Amino acid sequence: MLYLYLVTYDLNKPVQEYDELYKELKNSGTWWHYLDSTWLISTSESINNLRQRIQAKIDTNDNLLIFDITSKAYDGWLPKEAWDWIRSHIAGL
Repeated sequence: MLYLYLVTYDLNKPVQEYDELYKELKNSGTWWHYLDSTWLISTSESINNLRQRIQAKIDTNDNLLIFDITSKAYDGWLPKEAWDWIRSHIAGL
């Protein structure tokens, strides 16, 4: 089964390099990243496994929130390219 997750975070250490976090997110299957601290991840991976992988790449004082948005309920104010990406990946769920 494919899941669509919304991953958002606050990285609280201003001088910390987060290249490893970005690489880990990009290794999560199909992804979309238009908003600074928000990613959409389309994957068969469980939400728990995804959290564990991402959490290993951030500091303990950072914040992380992951939503399973597979239910196909969504709304917001985004450019056409964003909605095109979202609709194309939700359609296959």
